Amino acid sequence: MTKHPIRVETLVNAPIEEVWHAYTTPEHITRWNFASADWCCPRAEVDLRPGGRQSARMEAKDGSMGFDFGGTYEEVVPPEALTLILDDGRKSRTTFEAKTGGTLVTTLFDPEDEHPEDLQRDGWQAILDSFKSHVENTSRHGAPGT
Repeated sequence: MTKHPIRVETLVNAPIEEVWHAYTTPEHITRWNFASADWCCPRAEVDLRPGGRQSARMEAKDGSMGFDFGGTYEEVVPPEALTLILDDGRKSRTTFEAKTGGTLVTTLFDPEDEHPEDLQRDGWQAILDSFKSHVENTSRHGAPGT
């Protein structure tokens, strides 16, 4: 049975160039790439080109668990789209679309077989929500009307 990709998205209140930069720059990735406040991302590496690698270390702050998450870029179209072939062979594609009120960030990813799809969706959405919060709290442009 073929599984359909899982979709997560958020509207980030910042211009597309800032959103792209925060999504693709290691010093930003380490500040948002975790699903909850009891986790962290102590390191990230990005070689932003087709064939280049992206990797991030995700760890529980108490040191009880952690894992490396990475892949190879198949597509890099600044500031519109990224496609990663994850280390386990699954595909993840993230798009960035300028909208009224900010930038719509959408990720479609192939589910893995180990965890229920709703748990995977919730985890990826929590990371994307962390990304949104990071960008909006560090944006040079602030909220509309400010």
